[in-house]
Amino acid sequence: MLDHSSKRTGFGSGDPLSDMLRGLRLDGVDYGRCQMTGNWGIDFPAQRAARFHFIGQGSCWLLMPNKEWIELGAGDAVLLPRGSRHVLASAPRVHAVPLESYEITPITGNIFDVQGGGSGDRTLLFCGSMHFNVDDLHPLLRMMPDMMRAHELTVHEPGIPHLLDAMVREVALDRVGSAGILARLADVLGANIIRSWVERGCGDATGWIEAVRNPDVGRVLAAIHLNPSHDWTVAALAKIMGASRSGFAERFATVVGETPARYVAQVRMHQARQWLERDSVKVSVAARRLGYESEAAFSRAFKRIIGAAPSQFRKVCGQSRSPARQWLSIRQIRGWHKRTLDELQ
Repeated sequence: MLDHSSKRTGFGSGDPLSDMLRGLRLDGVDYGRCQMTGNWGIDFPAQRAARFHFIGQGSCWLLMPNKEWIELGAGDAVLLPRGSRHVLASAPRVHAVPLESYEITPITGNIFDVQGGGSGDRTLLFCGSMHFNVDDLHPLLRMMPDMMRAHELTVHEPGIPHLLDAMVREVALDRVGSAGILARLADVLGANIIRSWVERGCGDATGWIEAVRNPDVGRVLAAIHLNPSHDWTVAALAKIMGASRSGFAERFATVVGETPARYVAQVRMHQARQWLERDSVKVSVAARRLGYESEAAFSRAFKRIIGAAPSQFRKVCGQSRSPARQWLSIRQIRGWHKRTLDELQ
């Protein structure tokens, strides 16, 4: 998301939110238009990709990951960065069934049209899955809340209706390159939801949003995510903040919830994961890119953070070709990561 090169020199643009999101890039989008009538309920299972929903017409209810129901009206939008399980329904406690239980009409590529429900009021939803270049175990996504809601998004972002119209046209026209254009449009939509949530909807949220709103810590996080391969020392990060090493370390840990060294290590090892999984680079190459003097030292650091040796991780990812095998590898990776976090606590 917002994977554009900075026109400024140094470590960022001066806007921590843009700089932090610059490290997120969309690798793909599944997009659907849901036309629901009467009583209906859709159960969206947990998934690796982020999900977004925009209410184009009518209203509906959202059962959030914390089991709380909230009402959404026309113009509202929600983004679930880690793809948590949730339900959209015409009313609270309406029986919800999986999305595939409804009438789904493929349009082209990863674009589909969904219809369902009975007789009654009509609700128009624009729904999509956003496949980032990082997964939900990445430190940046783990710092985000389970759900971001942009209330009356179209009121504060008047360009959104035109953006959605453009997405609808791309779906209807089925032209060459429509999937790529749709991905870019969804990229902008997701960025607008996050920005609107940051500016208006997050209340007293802590963690990720506190870091974004704090200009000093925000600059440091932006620098880390823009250049994870850099040899970040506490002294170098403290210099970006303009504070002493002790003052910086204390402030960073208070806002982020991690020590600077541990956070940098997590970001670096997740970058290495991307190289191993996406680019199929050799372990020795990943070690050299991150400045490790030996492959063994890199492997120890990787296993400490990720929970499995890089050679084992690369082997599992290399064997994962079908969706079922890919899901198996994700489950294995999550299990490794959870065990590692439990051991460190």
